Amino acid sequence: MNQFTFGLLLLIFLALPPVAYLLESIMIVHMHMQMPLLVIAGFLMARLFQDKFPKFFVNWNLNGIPGILLFSIIMIYWMIPRAMDDALTYQTVEIFKYISLPFLAGVPLRDSWQKINLQMKNAVIIIFTIIFFVMGWLYIKWPEQLCNNYLIIEQVTLGWGFLTMAVCMVIYLIYDTFVDRTAYEG
Repeated sequence: MNQFTFGLLLLIFLALPPVAYLLESIMIVHMHMQMPLLVIAGFLMARLFQDKFPKFFVNWNLNGIPGILLFSIIMIYWMIPRAMDDALTYQTVEIFKYISLPFLAGVPLRDSWQKINLQMKNAVIIIFTIIFFVMGWLYIKWPEQLCNNYLIIEQVTLGWGFLTMAVCMVIYLIYDTFVDRTAYEG
């Protein structure tokens, strides 16, 4: 089986009602497991789209910046508490989640990541690290429920998940700064 098939099967699996219900029933699993898996599904399917429509990707995403920008916009949108709530409340928003995360975040990420340079990659990681710190602080410190479909304790747990991911990204950036890549590239 090729990557497209794995990505498509992952997307279908995640869309199965019992699986979707299970993953969406816990706030941190919804945000930090289901949504990244949807992006990964698109990332895996991207190769087929790149092979079938190479001219589109060359014309639209020549240097990788438009794709990274689209990826970032989609990811930031889905971090908004209201977007998570709406995905559970409105079927149209749920469908948009299953379209936007794989096809508007995962596919552009795969096409763009190989095109941008190391400094741009680190800039993207730094921006998301800052966003994760802010979102973690917001979810932990906000005194009221941000999502109507989840309890405050789940909100706080999600906040700690954001902070943990931000710390991991800081560790990666420190590692990347001090490790000599030339030793691995030869």
